[in-house]
Amino acid sequence: MKFDVIIKPSGDLRQNVEQIKRAEAQGFDAAWIAESAHNPYLLLTVAAKETARILLGTRNEPAFLRSPMITAQLAWDLARQSGGRFILGLGSHIPAHIGRPGGEAWNDRAGRMREYIESLRAIWNTFQTDARLRYRGQYYQFRLMAPFFNPGPISNPEIPIFMAGDNADICRLAGHACPGLHARAFHSPAYLRDVLIPAMAAGLQGQGRSRSDIALAVPVLIVSDEDREKRRQAEAALKTRMARYAGSSSFRRVLRHHGWEWLADELQILARAKRWDESRSVISDDVLSEFAIKAAPGNACASILDRYAGLADRVCLEWDADNLPLYEAIAADR
Repeated sequence: MKFDVIIKPSGDLRQNVEQIKRAEAQGFDAAWIAESAHNPYLLLTVAAKETARILLGTRNEPAFLRSPMITAQLAWDLARQSGGRFILGLGSHIPAHIGRPGGEAWNDRAGRMREYIESLRAIWNTFQTDARLRYRGQYYQFRLMAPFFNPGPISNPEIPIFMAGDNADICRLAGHACPGLHARAFHSPAYLRDVLIPAMAAGLQGQGRSRSDIALAVPVLIVSDEDREKRRQAEAALKTRMARYAGSSSFRRVLRHHGWEWLADELQILARAKRWDESRSVISDDVLSEFAIKAAPGNACASILDRYAGLADRVCLEWDADNLPLYEAIAADR
């Protein structure tokens, strides 16, 4: 099992690069950069220059915000700068994040994402071989590559693409077309085992691929501190975060799988009113335990391995600058 970190860009480029360098020094295998308030590509460009071993990737880039041509160029440059250590992680996101596109293009997210991936590979093939660009799909068409737009071949042209998502169509697409799949932060081992992995396996089977042909990367939510008050604060913060996600279709699917859809409804009502204290109070410790690990730093690595053995190929820790002893303990024990 690989151990990775997730870095959320803070706007302080130097600080974030130092976090990635520290993760590399501790032996972590990859650093995934989340895209939210800051674009991940600038950070990845600097990190590619200042690191030597650690894999670097976007974790859930909102693909439909950018033309495949733009994404292809960004990924190509990063593959070149990193010496082949870049992984492109794509997500479809919700309509509000991408300008609310209507009609079939949104209703068929998996179909549009399949064409996005095919477009990328067609463009990369032209970059590498100078073959004529001829891609025609329902949602994307690319038929021209002027010489001054072609960056030319690189030493590592096979750029891995990881999908991000947990609905059945996206998981099947990942099994069909990708070497990796990122699970959502709010998941449970039962949801991975009963829903996500079987959907992924259906995509693999359709292409004659095996489970070893795809890596499932799973974010780990962990509450770990020797100080009791700090643990209590961390649990409260995580419950508040769960309440803020209550309206998302992804989180609701997991709650429904456990028979807790009523909890999603109640949390959504409280979240709309910003009644966060009440939101925390309706999330029991048993519910929290389905989504997060609670363990002392010295037991964290064993708890992660026990929870995800046979399920995940990569586990991803959300980097918190205030919790460095946890990463040091995990790095020492892995």
